[in-house]
Amino acid sequence: MKISIGLRLFASVLLAILAVAASAVFLLRQNVLESFGDYAVQIELDRLEELSTDLARRYARHGNWDFVPAAGRREWIARELARLQAERGTRALPAPAPVAPASAVVPALPAVPAPPAPPAPPLPPLPPPAIDDAPALEDTSPLQSRITLFDAAGTPIAGRPPGTLPLARRAISVDGKTVGTLAVARTARPADALAYAFLEQIRASLWPIAAAGVLLSALVSVLLAAHFRRPIGRLAQGARALADGRFDTRLSDTRSDELGELAGHFNALAARLEGAEEARRQWTADTSHELRTPLAVLRAQLEAVQDGVRSADPAHVAAMLRQVLALSKLIDELYALARADVGALDCRREPLDLWLLADEEAQSFAGRLHTAALVLDIGAAPSSARVLADPDRMRQVLRNLFENSLRYTSAPGRVQLSARVADGQIALIIDDSAPGVPDAALDRLGERFYRVDASRSRAGGGAGLGLALCTRLAEAQGGRLAFAHSPTGGLRVTLTFGLQP
Repeated sequence: MKISIGLRLFASVLLAILAVAASAVFLLRQNVLESFGDYAVQIELDRLEELSTDLARRYARHGNWDFVPAAGRREWIARELARLQAERGTRALPAPAPVAPASAVVPALPAVPAPPAPPAPPLPPLPPPAIDDAPALEDTSPLQSRITLFDAAGTPIAGRPPGTLPLARRAISVDGKTVGTLAVARTARPADALAYAFLEQIRASLWPIAAAGVLLSALVSVLLAAHFRRPIGRLAQGARALADGRFDTRLSDTRSDELGELAGHFNALAARLEGAEEARRQWTADTSHELRTPLAVLRAQLEAVQDGVRSADPAHVAAMLRQVLALSKLIDELYALARADVGALDCRREPLDLWLLADEEAQSFAGRLHTAALVLDIGAAPSSARVLADPDRMRQVLRNLFENSLRYTSAPGRVQLSARVADGQIALIIDDSAPGVPDAALDRLGERFYRVDASRSRAGGGAGLGLALCTRLAEAQGGRLAFAHSPTGGLRVTLTFGLQP
């Protein structure tokens, strides 16, 4: 089933918003419960101010805690709180008005209102009822049963025996000296109904939050989908154009994000494909041209013999054989290049002395070079030249390189062979004299059918496959072939291999 990017973005944003909202509600619930716990215990400590004052006054009168009865100490705090509350209620009642004797004659005086009695301090609110869904480990007992009285040494005197629940303490001081402590057992979560009512209100507002999250996620996903689908759509159209063979397709890569980077890679791929298609067409044209030339010459000579224009003498047969050999050499080079392109080139790598092999090949070209008025210079042997390569393939590479120098070096000239060892590698260097190679042609010497214009042209012979084949053969054996300007005025070819340990 196809799911659009807009729907995926909508689901992702919606889930993210709902997850954030759920986390916020959960954290709010935890913080509210904990905060209400702190608030509730402070309120409970404030309720004990009168009891603390009364205990301090009685301690100052007795000088110790002996006034606390030995029996019923656990309920003593609750009884004291009830007594103080009853006394507070008695003080709050108004005094009865005096009644005058009947025989006394008192002149009528205007009624003077009695001064209002001082307002009684507000009664502490009763502890909230226990909540049914409060956790089982919480203490939801009334305040009177959660108070403990300690002496100055921390020994419990009266009230609830201290347990594992945390205690909130209020000091009892006499003449600036702490003589005891009133402690209230506090719970991990409050049993205050206000806290749970607030949480219920938050829970009731979850539906509007969820609806707002859905609307917001829909809006954001629509905007994001429009933001991403346009460049993705252009990429899809470009890919279809490439699939249809329109390799000149290019995309705008002005974006600064990953999609812009992807568009840049797409353009690079399209350029590579366009270049590959151009090379394929050029390869086909050049191959057909190179094959047609020797075949046309051979056909003309055979037709001349057949028509009796020429006789089949040794000279004519030798000319036809040269064309057949040239054609066979071209086909062999094309076949080797094709196998190298697909990684199927046969290479039997074994340890060999690269310098010794290059010296033998150079000596085999000495006679031809002398005939062409070219001087062969062979440098000193390097300290180490053992590499891992295929001897037959290396001879093919060296022969093509010396053949290239012989064919394109003007007489009188010079061909030099030298070697350099550094960083665990040996570099075999072949230099020839003028004419040189233009700068723009150096990077293209390894291309198939490429010929340098001017002096190094097809007039010297060859199909332009020799250096390309040398490059592929060197790479197939783990080597590298590089071209540069030679100090002697011609071309420098450097063949680099890693030395065998």
